[in-house]
Amino acid sequence: MSPLSSPRQAGAPSVSFEFFPPKSEAMAIRLWETVERLEPMAPNFVSVTYGAGGSTRERTHDTVRRIAQQTHLRPAGHLTCVGATKNEVLSVAEDYWQAGVKHIVALRGDPPTGMGEVFEQHPGGFRDSIDLIEGIREHRPDLGKCFEISVSCYPELHPESRGWDAEIAFLKAKQDAGADRAITQFFFEPEIYLNFLEKARAGGVTMPIVPGIMLQPNFNGLKRISKLCGASLPNWLHELYEGLDEDNETRELVTANVAADLCRKLSDEGVSDFHFYTLNRAGLALSTCRLLGLKPNPAEAA
Repeated sequence: MSPLSSPRQAGAPSVSFEFFPPKSEAMAIRLWETVERLEPMAPNFVSVTYGAGGSTRERTHDTVRRIAQQTHLRPAGHLTCVGATKNEVLSVAEDYWQAGVKHIVALRGDPPTGMGEVFEQHPGGFRDSIDLIEGIREHRPDLGKCFEISVSCYPELHPESRGWDAEIAFLKAKQDAGADRAITQFFFEPEIYLNFLEKARAGGVTMPIVPGIMLQPNFNGLKRISKLCGASLPNWLHELYEGLDEDNETRELVTANVAADLCRKLSDEGVSDFHFYTLNRAGLALSTCRLLGLKPNPAEAA
């Protein structure tokens, strides 16, 4: 079996899930309820994010280690270049390996002041995600070369972009540095991903490019995130959420159906892997998977 695949039901897509680390005891309970409910879906992997500027670094590391040690899931730990020296970052990678975590999501990361602000390299730290990938790969031949490494990419030009030629060249450089897979920022029109994929392949990017699917039922929150990262929200999406500010149940139904419809359209174009930004909402992720024909496998959580 390829290290970039996992068992799945015949004809069904392969999925992965992203969580965020808890900021309180109540959020920790919700996270672990989400992990327990999604484990039977047998995802390819699950990842755990950092906050801006590495603000949740320790909680991320603790969460990833706990997933590795207490579940059958394959966790991926986020590593960023923010707020740490190279040695400190590589020490975390080594700790992950010792805890049984074999997958890294290598990112430049957002500045401490948040997404959209100017990134400044930490003294003695990694310059960018390419430098980070190279550092991981070169760190101890018996460890660095064995990690599976995922990276991010933008199917729409983000605010810091210097144009498509530069974007594709940068993604190709991540691949050349040792990345195994790219995961996209979220989007809502299949053509956005398909056009980006065509550009990437023309630019020599051959690694899998997994579409990132957002499960955010709070449309006002979605609008804020989209503005910061350069993701467009089509008019039809605005219309779907119009008048639902106080109707949580309907918003969640709309969100699951929008996500499933996008995945089905991409599946018709040959896409078979999907990465869900769950926001620690198990119900939404399960609903979307059901709409795609994926059912839990209780043996996975035994």
